[in-house]
Amino acid sequence: MGDSLYEMSVFSKVVASGSLSAAARDLGVSTAVVSRRLAALEARLGVRLVNRTTRRLALTDEGASYHEACARILGEIVDADAAAAAKRVEPQGLLKVALPASFGHKHIAPLVPPFAARYPKVQLAFSLSDRTVNVIEEGYDLAIRIGELEDSSLAARKLAPNRRVVCASPEYLRRHPAPRTPGDLLKHNCLTTNDLQMNWEYKGPDGKRAAVRVSGHYACDNWEVLREWAMAGLGVALKSTWDVRRQLEEGSLVPLLPGYDFGTDVAIYAVYPHRRYLPAKTRVFIDYLAESFGPEPYWDRPVASTAAKRTKSRPSLPI
Repeated sequence: MGDSLYEMSVFSKVVASGSLSAAARDLGVSTAVVSRRLAALEARLGVRLVNRTTRRLALTDEGASYHEACARILGEIVDADAAAAAKRVEPQGLLKVALPASFGHKHIAPLVPPFAARYPKVQLAFSLSDRTVNVIEEGYDLAIRIGELEDSSLAARKLAPNRRVVCASPEYLRRHPAPRTPGDLLKHNCLTTNDLQMNWEYKGPDGKRAAVRVSGHYACDNWEVLREWAMAGLGVALKSTWDVRRQLEEGSLVPLLPGYDFGTDVAIYAVYPHRRYLPAKTRVFIDYLAESFGPEPYWDRPVASTAAKRTKSRPSLPI
């Protein structure tokens, strides 16, 4: 097995460098050694991988296919070695993180003190904004995103579900009858983001997915503003439970449309550039967030268990 891997690496180096002599220089061996290893590999496989002339080398069809497999196998070995080494490296250095403004303020910023105590050599630089940043072009190590992920070149890890609820204030409901089905929302002033009309997708009690196109007089791309408008009685809002847990408990907002799931395919993700291996500083921060939120995030747990969990594991977090 050792000889096979070495022959594969010699072959890959020959292809990358374009000549036996250049490959020999890169490997620190003689050209004769490279030539013998390549010949031995072809003899073992029973096919010619490279056509040699005095001036150039050209891959055969079999050589091209084999080189593709070699690149994949050798790359996986490099990745495995790097990942194992990363676990031995103490996390350190600057970690630039882009966060949604309200969620970052409420649920990630309070986690920094215990994280700092565990990983004192990691420096954190947060940017809180509701715009979607370009992680690679703007130089971020990772970003937290809430919603349905679009296809991209970024890697992603789900941190927590994002349950959503249609809600309104008691004052609004005194003036308007509560909707019984999503279709009833067409008769209501709905608070929306960006546009005055938008689709609210949901899954009904029968498990079927559908959407209702709601509209209203007020739109804003800031989640906190929409929450305040809903509490002031301006209309019906579709809000994440991480944002309105306290208001739902206190009764300043009332959940509507029980039995309808408006959180279809929406979750909270960490997204980051694809790399051969994840830097230790990035890996431990993502792991820490996933550990802190859990499969059922604390903002969706019953009040008693939430309070007990906080007392044991971390400082009080705003909800």
